[in-house]
Amino acid sequence: MTTTTDRQAARRVSKVDRFLTFIRIFLVGLVVVGLTAFIAQQVAPDNPFARWRNPDAMGLTADQFKGLIMSGLSQGAMYGLIALGYSMVYGVLGFINFAHGEVFMLGSMTGFVASEKFNANGMWESNFLLCLVLVIFMAICVSTVTAVLMERVAYRPLRNSPRLIPLITSIGVSFFIQNAVMGLFGPASKSYPRLPEWLSKQRSILTFEIAGTKILVLVVAILSMLGLWYLVERTKTGKAMRAVAEDKEIAALMGINVNRTIVTTFAVGGAMAGIGGILWGLLFRSVTHMTGFLPGIKAFTAAVVGGIGNLGGAMAGGVALGSAESIAPLVLLEPLGVPGVSQLKDAVAFTVLVAVLLFKPTGLFGERLSQEDRA
Repeated sequence: MTTTTDRQAARRVSKVDRFLTFIRIFLVGLVVVGLTAFIAQQVAPDNPFARWRNPDAMGLTADQFKGLIMSGLSQGAMYGLIALGYSMVYGVLGFINFAHGEVFMLGSMTGFVASEKFNANGMWESNFLLCLVLVIFMAICVSTVTAVLMERVAYRPLRNSPRLIPLITSIGVSFFIQNAVMGLFGPASKSYPRLPEWLSKQRSILTFEIAGTKILVLVVAILSMLGLWYLVERTKTGKAMRAVAEDKEIAALMGINVNRTIVTTFAVGGAMAGIGGILWGLLFRSVTHMTGFLPGIKAFTAAVVGGIGNLGGAMAGGVALGSAESIAPLVLLEPLGVPGVSQLKDAVAFTVLVAVLLFKPTGLFGERLSQEDRA
């Protein structure tokens, strides 16, 4: 009887393995064929292979391709900033805080309210840099306070519960914040004031034509990542955070205040989300109560792609995801004749997630799990 059961289980595993192998081959084949067709279009537009699926595709100019790269990097940097919060909380508490996208949304909404006030009294145009610093500071404060309150009210009472319970709670917190913001500001989209001409105009850097807002996004994201790296790797607070992420009980025995360290982790993650929210508002200049939903899901995807619990991997995963969203539809899908490629960015993002999980389940840079999770 036992032998028969083992054979049936082995047969089922074999079927799953064959199916996963088929998916891997299909994805690799799709990338190879799409990329080959794109290269054929670029080299010889009248090439029969380039025209076999999409006769109207004309390829991309060098400037268009560079524009796609810069758009992908700037959007990916924002995904990375949000993904840092997911990775930090998962590293310490071992669950995914799905309300983190709403912390990001509150940062962008705070930026809208503050910038509108500055614009109403003329400061937004006359002293933009000071207003920008103040707006970023206020967004960081609101997002940080929200993340800390979230931990204290919703998650701390459930700390010793099964992980599914705080996970479901985080979804409830997400809906609560969404509806609270909708009640305060309404469901309509809110637009940031017009940016100064010197910031929004195109600039040439190493033959790349890039808007000033995208330069600002990349610079702020890099500085934020460097600051977070210094905090985690070079300060006593960062050492405490790493110790609590490794083993909370042993860290407490060594004299570390576990509750304060967890609050600090939420606060830092909230600050990163607040910065990302402001950058999102400045780049796209439109926010709603649902602004944090899809970017939050994609940031979680970026955290998994880079390696959950790995801070450097979270930022790299965000950049990789943003770049894939920007480049893949026109480089891989349009040459294959796929209709409406501009609407398939979300599909590309989650296809990247599936591909990474199929080929390297621990993420591009590997997971960093606690002793309990590794066991």
